[in-house]
Amino acid sequence: MCKWRLIQGALAVAHLPPSSSSSSCASSSSSSSCRGPGRGHCFFFFLLLLTSSLAAPCHEHGRDMRLLRATNSSSSSSSSSSSAASVGRHVRSYNHLRGDVRWRKLYSYNKFFLQIEENGNVSGTKKDNCPFSILEITSVEIGVVAVKSISSNYYLAMNKNGKVYGSKEFNNDCKLKERIEENGYNTYASFSWKNNGRQMFVALNGKGLTRKGQKTRRKNTTAHFLPMVVELKDVYY
Repeated sequence: MCKWRLIQGALAVAHLPPSSSSSSCASSSSSSSCRGPGRGHCFFFFLLLLTSSLAAPCHEHGRDMRLLRATNSSSSSSSSSSSAASVGRHVRSYNHLRGDVRWRKLYSYNKFFLQIEENGNVSGTKKDNCPFSILEITSVEIGVVAVKSISSNYYLAMNKNGKVYGSKEFNNDCKLKERIEENGYNTYASFSWKNNGRQMFVALNGKGLTRKGQKTRRKNTTAHFLPMVVELKDVYY
């Protein structure tokens, strides 16, 4: 736009009709007065060359400004997309799900507190202040926990034969898959062992005794436990 205006203006000046001074020069016989129009035409040609040389830098400057704006826009969009990708990577981290430690009592659907006695025997008790029923539940990996009595220091375990027992040392028998069921209760199945492809669950029967893993199913209420928060009055040293 700038180039068009300058060139058109210069051409308009170049095609102006001759002035009265140039007419009087043609009628005059003096040679000194006739040199005036010659200088005027030279001035117009000089002005034309000057405006043409100025128009090109103006056009180049406009193109450079458009290129600069496009570059800034693309760099801004790329930086914003990289920031979004960075946020996405952090959102997908699951490290906070590991190493969680909770103190709970496992209250069975049959109204027993699961306990691990000092001899390693696992059973249910009706006493709500039994020290062996205070359990430490630790996440060893996502969805897998280890359950230990803080008084007897025995781990809740199940061997490949489906027997539930207390283990003094942590091993593969102590890894239990924790899952929240539809009724709000939790189930604890062996992570390492199955019976003919079926999962085996920790369960207490109506007398507070453990059941064989082969006889348990996920929907059996004998395998359902409600984790209850331990209060300070329940902790014994």
